[in-house]
Amino acid sequence: MERVDYDRQQHQAYVEGRRLSPDTISTWMGAFARHLRPERPLAVIDLGSGTGRFTPALADTFGGPVHGVEPSTRMRAIAEASAPHPAVTYVAGSAEAIPLPDGSCDAVLLFLSFHHVVDKAGAAREIARVLRPGAGGLGAGQVLVRSTFTDRMPDLLWHRWFPRARSVEMDMFPTVDETVDLFAPTGLRPLAVDRVPHRMAADLAEYVARLRLRAVSTFEHLTEDEIAEGFAAMDREVAAGTLTDGPVETDSDLLVLGGLPSP
Repeated sequence: MERVDYDRQQHQAYVEGRRLSPDTISTWMGAFARHLRPERPLAVIDLGSGTGRFTPALADTFGGPVHGVEPSTRMRAIAEASAPHPAVTYVAGSAEAIPLPDGSCDAVLLFLSFHHVVDKAGAAREIARVLRPGAGGLGAGQVLVRSTFTDRMPDLLWHRWFPRARSVEMDMFPTVDETVDLFAPTGLRPLAVDRVPHRMAADLAEYVARLRLRAVSTFEHLTEDEIAEGFAAMDREVAAGTLTDGPVETDSDLLVLGGLPSP
């Protein structure tokens, strides 16, 4: 599957199209905190930080420093302009080439970014390299992988209007076991798969308006005819008033890996 170039188009509408409410960000910070050690501060890498929608909150929650590592020049520029924080530094880099020293971080977050990585095995080695190892085989550093996993694919409202989107995402995302197997050679092992409630929009109108911005990388793999037909189907169903209004929510998966032993 062709890699999505966020510098070409996706960056233009990403901030608005993927905006999260303060309550949703707080829910995710609580989920991350459940799996990280309680000491503060923690040094965190937001790997594939995009426009920085989580990066400042990570600094507020865990004390920083937080490194937003992002390969897209335009996404990173938006983050620097719209999501600054005194404990946050945005840097050019990728999962396969993290510009930080060995053993320098307590946690690495990949929030809907791991599926974009080309060399996933190489990325797993690089993530293990920058994580802080633990004494006695108990790793201090942990990896938080928020992803769609094809063996746990949720039923999403927008898939009913864009039916091939689900099959695209089945090809795009890994399974839980595939992800675990990629990290196994590094010594990182699965600690938990947490199910986290995620509010996508406050109501149906907001959900539809954001969907029109096409700030989901799956759209890059659909034809313009498919997209036009999908939005027409969406408009017909919205106009018919058959959809339940109110918050649009789904359950999201968070895979936690850790246990990196001391060298």
